[in-house]
Amino acid sequence: MDIPLFKDILIIFALAIAVIYLCHRLNIPSVVGLLLTGVLAGPNGLGLVKGVHNVETMAELGVILLLFTIGIEFSIGKLLQMKK
Repeated sequence: MDIPLFKDILIIFALAIAVIYLCHRLNIPSVVGLLLTGVLAGPNGLGLVKGVHNVETMAELGVILLLFTIGIEFSIGKLLQMKK
């Protein structure tokens, strides 16, 4: 059974781990390395990631979960206080 989305996610995580390690060793911000890796691994680079639409959907879900987690940390009182 071949699952393209699983392969794409596996490639992304493997590259991310390698790039974060390399950036840490070279004292480069990991965000820069991850952005360059995304450009190279995407369809306009080496084409390692095939299902770009599926990966974009997963990325949007990740952002939604991140924003939800940040929202859990805030209290309504603090938000109203920031408004003033």
